[in-house]
Amino acid sequence: MPKTSSKKDKGSGKKDGDDKKNSGPPTAALFNKVKITPLGKKKDNKNHSSRFRVSQDRELQKLPLLKDAGSGVEREELFIQKLRQCCTIFDFAVDPLSDLKWKEIKRAALNELVDFVTHQRGVITEAIYPEAVHMFSRNLFRTLPPPTNPHGAEYDPEEDEPTLEAAWPHLQLVYEFFLRFLESPDFTPSTAKRSIDQQFVIQLLELFDSEDPRERDLLKTTLHRIYGKFLGLRAYIRKQINNIFFQVLYESERHNGIAELLEILGSIINGFALPLKEEHKQFLQRVLLPLHKVKSMSVYHPQLAYCVVQFLEKDSTLTEIVIKGLLKFWPKTHSPKEVMFLNELEEILDVIEPHEFRKIMRPLFQQLARCVSSPHFQVAERALYFWNNDYIMTLISDNADVILPIMFGALYKNSKSHWNKTIHGLIYNALKLFMEMNQRLFDECTVRYKDERQRERAKMKEREEAWAALEQAAIANAEKIKAQIPSANNQYTTAIDNEDLDGVNPEDLAETIKSLPEKGVTDDIEPVEAAVQRDLTRRKSFLPVDFETRKALIQHQQHKVDPST
Repeated sequence: MPKTSSKKDKGSGKKDGDDKKNSGPPTAALFNKVKITPLGKKKDNKNHSSRFRVSQDRELQKLPLLKDAGSGVEREELFIQKLRQCCTIFDFAVDPLSDLKWKEIKRAALNELVDFVTHQRGVITEAIYPEAVHMFSRNLFRTLPPPTNPHGAEYDPEEDEPTLEAAWPHLQLVYEFFLRFLESPDFTPSTAKRSIDQQFVIQLLELFDSEDPRERDLLKTTLHRIYGKFLGLRAYIRKQINNIFFQVLYESERHNGIAELLEILGSIINGFALPLKEEHKQFLQRVLLPLHKVKSMSVYHPQLAYCVVQFLEKDSTLTEIVIKGLLKFWPKTHSPKEVMFLNELEEILDVIEPHEFRKIMRPLFQQLARCVSSPHFQVAERALYFWNNDYIMTLISDNADVILPIMFGALYKNSKSHWNKTIHGLIYNALKLFMEMNQRLFDECTVRYKDERQRERAKMKEREEAWAALEQAAIANAEKIKAQIPSANNQYTTAIDNEDLDGVNPEDLAETIKSLPEKGVTDDIEPVEAAVQRDLTRRKSFLPVDFETRKALIQHQQHKVDPST
């Protein structure tokens, strides 16, 4: 938020605090100072602009047009003057209507620079490089506003409104000028590398966390151009992108520019030379595959799947690593994410080699069987769509002796028990295809499945019978114990039950207690512990007598009779 507004808030807060100190109940004037947000209106606490260092001297003078300047030194000096003029930073957040005249002068100068670099040749001289990079840095490298989604909540492009940059009218033109500058035939990387260095790359990558999708799109193109022009910065750019991904995976779990960075990496992976370096394989295993576990994966999943498929097209031996990685991070309770995994899995199977398919078909189709059995109809439907893919059906047909026994149980069971009628039709289609592939194997699986069901039913029946027998034995045992325990077990305690203490003379009760045996039970009566061991049912009559408690109760009764004692 701007400094002026924060100062104002602090001042008003101090005044309210003084009013509270000096008076008891709040006055009407104090209530009038409190801003109340209506329930229907959402409080706008988004920062729609970054924190820019607004220039002190913002009064600009309109310079002559570049096309009217002479050639050579005069035109170069005018070009540099316009670049320096465009380094002036204006306020678009606190007071958007301020300095309109000078804002228009800067906008016109930027438009002229873009047009001039695009259509003219020989205009980028050695003196232009540091000035152009400085102008770009001065306008764009700034402190981004705090995220509106600090906890990395899932962003829905169709429903959620992005936070747009208030200074975009000038920022867009600065991006366009720098892109034309990089793409110009006059641009020489050997001269520009003095200004476009590693520090410049780090600051450029930090801007990818901007919430404005328009800025991230232009940043993506700019970084891609720099990656293509500066060979010495390529490894450094990849390393810094990896660091951003590691931060997302193990620290923040949020970043606004993951999709754009993955899109850049997709084109970079496409240009990798064969055989792949070990560095690139580690990037796949340690970065791309763990990115599947981030809860906001839906924002960047298409770009992530594209990068993974690019790796498999480069080196098919990585298929087993990728499939096992996907199965490792397979979602258990998030059905929309499970559908995304199935989409990616079909893209991988479209490019898989038959010999690599045989290595992973067992765990793969065990997971597909679980998906077919999912109560979420979209998951089951997406898994069954695999049977509409001709190449996947070819792979299944060649390995039907392994795949059909894995899938048959899930297909047969859900063909009758699934709640969705659409799933029934897709399952019947899959069963029909399996039947046409190998009728004999299909019949064997049917017989085997029915035998397994009969064994399960017999086992269930045995379990129910065992529980019923155990219940009958428990009832009979309880009756037997009840018959064996004589009523004499409680003959010593009947006179001293809690409910009878009020009607008994304390002196007689004391004599009764003294005449009781020390253990509280006679030798010819079965101990209570033995009876409890035989019958797990807890009964009141089996509880032992606590004589200390009885004596305390007697003393209490005596005290009530004779308070003087």
